[in-house]
Amino acid sequence: MSKNYIHKFDKQAEKYERMRHHNLMKKYRPLIFRDAEGEVLECAIGVGNNFLYYDNVEKVTGVDFSREMLKFAKQEAAKYPFHTELLEADIETLHFEADSFDTIVSSLSFCGYEHPVKVLNQLSVWCRPGGKILLMEHGISRKKPLSAVQKLIDPLSLKVVGCHQNRNIESVVKQSNLKIERIERFALECVYLIWASPWNK
Repeated sequence: MSKNYIHKFDKQAEKYERMRHHNLMKKYRPLIFRDAEGEVLECAIGVGNNFLYYDNVEKVTGVDFSREMLKFAKQEAAKYPFHTELLEADIETLHFEADSFDTIVSSLSFCGYEHPVKVLNQLSVWCRPGGKILLMEHGISRKKPLSAVQKLIDPLSLKVVGCHQNRNIESVVKQSNLKIERIERFALECVYLIWASPWNK
């Protein structure tokens, strides 16, 4: 990931922290992330917004390429009983051993990856047999007037905040080596909650 791209998220870290309890996505997080259990890998952990919903978790390995985001995540992690390890790294180039995690979590990260299908395939490798891959993402709506606006603003969104508005997250997951267990969509179908598991495990 380029230094310029990382800088976009470093600059947003304080805003993410201020919005921790007042952002539009907060009501969707418990619907899916309370299902996390055991040893958890969280991709693009940001400021640690999902810690609050981890009821059955033993350890969280949180990855983010933004040092500023991780500073806030470290402060938040200290409030919870599970062990937390935070890694400053790009999930697209990171390596873990196969079958390393019981649950893998991503919230609002697949709007930014250059190769999202490749990342999902890696998650499938890293997830243990019988494990869970839990995704809360934003993407293109099926409502045509809204999707037209999303497509229009996509270049500006990518330039300013570093994320695509027009990705079909369901389609991306279906192209990967994940098995979709369940999908729910909210907020005019722009928010995707996807419960998945690794194929052939």
